[in-house]
Amino acid sequence: MTGPPVVAPTVGATGGGIGSSPVRPDGTLKVRGEFAFSSDLWAEHMLCGVTLRSPYPAARIDGIDVTAALAVPGVYAVLTAADVPGDRYYGLEVADQPVLAIDEVRYQGEPVAVLAADHPETARRAATLIRVDYAVRTPVTDPEAALAAGRLVRHVPIRRGDPDATAEVVVTGEYQVGMQDQAFLGPESGLAVPAPDGGVELYVATQWLHADQRQVAAALGLPVELVRLSLAGVGGAFGAREDLSMQVHASLLALRTGRPVRMVYGREESFVGHVHRHPATLRYEHGATRDGRLVYVRARILLDGGAYTSTTPAVVANAASLGVGPYQVPNVTVDAYGVHTNNPPCGAMRGFGAVQACFGYESQLDRLAEALGLDPVELRVRNAMTEGSVLPTGQRVDGPAPVARLLGLVRDRPPPPPAGPDPRELPGGTGGTTTVDQVRRGVGYAVGIKNVCFSEGFDDSAAARVRLELLGGEPTVLVHTAAAEVGQGLVTVQAQIARTELGVERVVVATADTTVGSAGSSSASRQTYMTGGAVRQACRAVRARLLARLPGPAPDRTDLVGGQVRDHAGQVLASLVDLLAAGPVEETVTWRHRPTRPLDPVTGQGDAHVQYAFAAHRATVDVDLELGLVRVVEIATAQDVGRAVNPRAVRGQIHGGTTQGLGLALMEELRVVDGVIRNGSFTDYLIPTILDVPPMVVDVLELADPHAPYGLRGVGEPPTISATPAIVAAIRDATGLPLTQVPVRPEHLTGTC
Repeated sequence: MTGPPVVAPTVGATGGGIGSSPVRPDGTLKVRGEFAFSSDLWAEHMLCGVTLRSPYPAARIDGIDVTAALAVPGVYAVLTAADVPGDRYYGLEVADQPVLAIDEVRYQGEPVAVLAADHPETARRAATLIRVDYAVRTPVTDPEAALAAGRLVRHVPIRRGDPDATAEVVVTGEYQVGMQDQAFLGPESGLAVPAPDGGVELYVATQWLHADQRQVAAALGLPVELVRLSLAGVGGAFGAREDLSMQVHASLLALRTGRPVRMVYGREESFVGHVHRHPATLRYEHGATRDGRLVYVRARILLDGGAYTSTTPAVVANAASLGVGPYQVPNVTVDAYGVHTNNPPCGAMRGFGAVQACFGYESQLDRLAEALGLDPVELRVRNAMTEGSVLPTGQRVDGPAPVARLLGLVRDRPPPPPAGPDPRELPGGTGGTTTVDQVRRGVGYAVGIKNVCFSEGFDDSAAARVRLELLGGEPTVLVHTAAAEVGQGLVTVQAQIARTELGVERVVVATADTTVGSAGSSSASRQTYMTGGAVRQACRAVRARLLARLPGPAPDRTDLVGGQVRDHAGQVLASLVDLLAAGPVEETVTWRHRPTRPLDPVTGQGDAHVQYAFAAHRATVDVDLELGLVRVVEIATAQDVGRAVNPRAVRGQIHGGTTQGLGLALMEELRVVDGVIRNGSFTDYLIPTILDVPPMVVDVLELADPHAPYGLRGVGEPPTISATPAIVAAIRDATGLPLTQVPVRPEHLTGTC
């Protein structure tokens, strides 16, 4: 048997340190269709694994008969919960999700059995022969009913100031956010290979290698060191790959059969194979003075966590602690709840609780502006958070908070030209269903806040190993971390940092795996901050050891430039080739950000977050009221990124995040009826195409965070947060309709719902 293809180490593109935009090493391959994704993995004598899933959202399992499936020629193993040798439950934070359903199923699509065969069609056909005796139950699918029944995951209260404060002008509203899917283009997949030492080698698309390793090892009943993971090519993530999908199943089958097992989900299976964005119901009351100063905010936020815990506790905490937005409010009462239902599990998705809250509080700000007769941007500016502001959690913002400036940038952008007669510029598009006289234009604004990195006292760390050596007579840096490249450009960033710190052009970024310490998850907009910080620290440790090799005392200030060591006057002290003649220099470090602490369980007070990021959007839309069609004409956005480590990648993140926010505003919703997904395919679950994405004008501020590496600020999530409410605000401006629910559907605009 030959092993799976090894992902070759990536040589960083030349010509770029911090602040430059070198070409991504994976970019050309992806454009040409030549990039090796996890679904492309192959090994000799490989078997194909499939999963049998429950058709019911709630049922008792009275028996499982696998006899007929095992009798199919080419089937090598059929496994159920009874075959799990270790822990039968797993979970990122709470181990409450069964590896395979034990005595009941709690959501439609829950894995009940897995099997391996020598051909995928054989495996799928055999899976249909497994007989499961279900006693169907009535599912609990209403979050309010779940809360009343005591199915609470977490309640986070925020209490600050006077809970009985009164105000001259009061507006209230209830808002709903639908279940959005991450809709990455590369479905869940991976390859498990049994190892001679009784362990398993797992090549998988994931966001957190070490979290997977811990959970897989526990389920297999193996020591962690016998479960070795390597990152395979990832086709997008957005939070959905934080939780396990096929990792344990493929490993179980590989160890049972003694052969490599590959599992690749189809699109419909992917919709039930990962978590989704939490649907939310948000009730707000805002009180203000007549001149537009916020006096109080009261909010109740209810999040549907679905069948299992996943990251619901952290999502609830984010929704609560960020629930009034980037505004100064002296009196705050917020209650955020997450509950268990028999709906599909929900967990991490870009924006992570802040998306839902932002739609609520920004909709309220527009209502309040209307009640006060104020311009909506002016109202926001009057209440905007600044550096030194105190959040509802009692935490002081000790870095730049340019909320008013961001709003001013998008407000002052020139407006796009009016719609013309070309049907491609109208809501009906090339279908020619809309004429200019049917179009109403609207403009809307929104601004959002997001925490960066893990919070509430979590031991958030990242490890990096950096080696500087001569290869072929040329100084070369090898950077090795376990940080998952999920499309955000992290491989390029690691190489940029190494070039900046060590003055070496040639940088090799090794494939991420578990032979180096954990880098944490590629989520929470944290990897450039955390793994970037670890790589920087490791490079500086290498630099210190290297300078110790200088023939004389090192000057107080030295620079590593172009493979040379120079003093402050630019005089060459030594070449790296000479210093490395004595052998390589290698350092491994584990780096942490400044500490945070949990929110107080009664008052919600505490320095829970390490960093805050801000973004603002202005959306311009054209609406055909007769047909309920919307065309987003232009989006202007402004964001403070602290330091643009890779300016091109920063703009790409802003464009991509804004597009995902557009999807939630207008089209993306996983429709779940009585616990059953009704549109689990790309035929019926709509995501924006290039024809839906408008021109975007982007302003990037670089106001350094004094506590962060290079002053940088997490970039990936903020664009998604404020894009959605800005688009909906523009539709309200065009139509005069209240629009309290996203996504906005045609029937909301035509009055047919």
